[in-house]
Amino acid sequence: MNLDGYPDLHPLPRLHPHEHRIHVPTLPRKALMKGSIFPSTALGSAVGALSLAAAIGLSLASAGCSSRAAENAGMPPPAQVSVAQVVEREVHPWDEYTGRIAAVDSVELRPRVSGYVERVAFIEGQEVTKGQLLFIIDKRPYEAALAQAQAQLERARSDAALAQAQNQRAQALIEAKAISREDFESRRAASASGNAGVRAAEAAVAAARLNLQFTEVRSPIDGRAGRALITEGNLAQADGTLLTTVVSLDPVHVYFEADEQSYLRYQQEARDRGVANPVRVGLAGEQGYPHQGSVDFIDNQVDAGTGTIRARAVLPNPDRSLTPGLFARVQLQGSAGFEAKLVDDKAILTDQDRKYVYVVDGKHTAQRRDVRTAGIADGLRIVTDGLQPGDRVVVEGVQKVFFPGMPVKESIVPMPGSAPAGTAAPAASIAAR
Repeated sequence: MNLDGYPDLHPLPRLHPHEHRIHVPTLPRKALMKGSIFPSTALGSAVGALSLAAAIGLSLASAGCSSRAAENAGMPPPAQVSVAQVVEREVHPWDEYTGRIAAVDSVELRPRVSGYVERVAFIEGQEVTKGQLLFIIDKRPYEAALAQAQAQLERARSDAALAQAQNQRAQALIEAKAISREDFESRRAASASGNAGVRAAEAAVAAARLNLQFTEVRSPIDGRAGRALITEGNLAQADGTLLTTVVSLDPVHVYFEADEQSYLRYQQEARDRGVANPVRVGLAGEQGYPHQGSVDFIDNQVDAGTGTIRARAVLPNPDRSLTPGLFARVQLQGSAGFEAKLVDDKAILTDQDRKYVYVVDGKHTAQRRDVRTAGIADGLRIVTDGLQPGDRVVVEGVQKVFFPGMPVKESIVPMPGSAPAGTAAPAASIAAR
């Protein structure tokens, strides 16, 4: 008790989470009924102090329980992930380049005679065949020229016939010594000149007939015609006016450039195999490299400025999907195949300069494995070090694994790009990246 008659209040002991019970003295029933729970006496003061202590103790106990619950709630549940076994099979290295599709044959169509265009005889952008009529130039001037040449031919033939008859008479007269030698030579020369005139007239007729044929402009190749650059009623100048263009479609060429080291390696591989280097081509909007072909031409010198050499591949194009001028992704086979371990590229994570994957062990925990990687083989990343055949790699849900050793709940899925169970996996192909 202090000097004022109240009990001394000492600091309460620290309560632990398991100490939930606090003993509070009970009051007689009569005191409760009278409402004198906290009378203004020393006993009432003591009871009040004890009640305050009880409230504080209960608060501390509740806080302790809450902290333990929060600690338990901080442990994450097992993450749901998908795992796949490492694939091991033979792969073939392919080097990647960029190139352009080009037509094997490309023609700029120009008229061989001058004249006004009378008709455009094709549909722009359609496929045309060799010899198909595309343009018609006004024929009337050339029909008249042909008729004139034919008339001159007839006159030349008539003159030649007369000269030949005179020559024959001169031959008989010279034998009878009825004419002079000079007259005989003159008639013989006139006969030869008449024959030459006939041949000249025949050539003029052939030229006029050819010009008349040139008024019909036809396609020289099979392929696809472009737009008509000149239409009806316009003047077309011989060998000057561009009418349209025609490009062949099947097969097509792909031009690309390779560096010196690759060029030397390809030459060696081609000699060892004895066949042309195979090529695979994919367009910008296509997945993978669905078009197959082979190298059919390599330039005769290396560009000293860039250190590259131009190569060309030929590809069949029956479905007309390869249009001249398109950008192309080109893969060229580099060397013989070898055995490699493959995983999905999405499973590989990066930590500064290191690459790693998560592997699920027998205790259902995700363990980190540092790996070394190489190129891409048919959509899968080649792992040169860090994994063994049969390892189960996290391929989906890897973002749910926050730290090595985290418990996971895995579901087994096939590795993307791997062959189904019971079937033989085809040889994969490497694309260096």
